[in-house]
Amino acid sequence: MARRPIALVTAAVLFLEAPGIVAINGVMARFVKAQSMSLDGMDPDVMYTGTWALGIGSGALLLLCGLVPLIAAIRDRRPGRPSRALLIGCAIVHGVLGAVAVGLLGWASFAFLMAVVGLIVLTLVAYGEGKADREPAEAQPA
Repeated sequence: MARRPIALVTAAVLFLEAPGIVAINGVMARFVKAQSMSLDGMDPDVMYTGTWALGIGSGALLLLCGLVPLIAAIRDRRPGRPSRALLIGCAIVHGVLGAVAVGLLGWASFAFLMAVVGLIVLTLVAYGEGKADREPAEAQPA
């Protein structure tokens, strides 16, 4: 099975998605600041700062999620338990965002997010349980 190319494509997509998320949050932050929007009396400056913080934090997490399949492809070994948990969380977030995006942004954004979910899951499955991870078969008496 060609698991290295799958992991490399997954890493590349996540690395390309990270600056996009930061840019989208930057645009939203500028709109909040330019229009002095507030939500239930919140300070617009706090909302501006929070939007930027969310964008930068999300971008950093996507970069971290992209490192996991990249390292797995370089080593050609299955990621450790915390790394797999990080990828599973990333897939769940993309799934939830896809469900929200289909109503707000349309089917194209939904398709992109589901493609990312598919790549993450495919990476996890491709680097599934290996021979070294399996229990040795017990010898059966003759």
